[in-house]
Amino acid sequence: MTTKSRERIYGASVRAAAERAAEVRKEADRLACEAWNQRMLGFQGPAQPSPTLGDALNASYCYLEVKCLGCETHQTVALDIVRRRKSTPIHELERAMRCRQCSELGGRPYKRSHLVALRTTKISAKDPRSNWWPGER
Repeated sequence: MTTKSRERIYGASVRAAAERAAEVRKEADRLACEAWNQRMLGFQGPAQPSPTLGDALNASYCYLEVKCLGCETHQTVALDIVRRRKSTPIHELERAMRCRQCSELGGRPYKRSHLVALRTTKISAKDPRSNWWPGER
C-alpha cells in the first residue's frame, strides 16, 4: 500500500497561495509608489517616508525623475543600475544626485537636486516631464 505524498495533496494550493501573495505584494508596491508620486507632485514633498528601491522595481517603476535646482533641467535615473541595496528608501538617493551640466560649468560636483516622481518610462517627446502642480509649465 502506498499513500499520497503531501506534495501531491497540498502542492497545488500552496503554489496558488504563493502566486496570489506575489500578485498582492506587487499591487501593494504599486499603490505605495503611486501615493508617493501624488504626494511629491501635489505637495512638492516631503520625500519621507518613501517606498524602497526594491518596492519601486517590483511595481515596474524603473526610473526616478530628478530636477536640478541650478539649471532647472529634468532627468531620469534608471533605478535598476543604482548601486544601493534594495531596502534603501528612495529619498536617500537624493543626496547622491549630481547634475552633469552644472558640474561641468562649475568645475566641481553640483549636488543640488530635487526628487520629482517615480516613472515607468524615461522622459521623451511622447512622455514629457512631470508637472508639479496644475498650471506649472
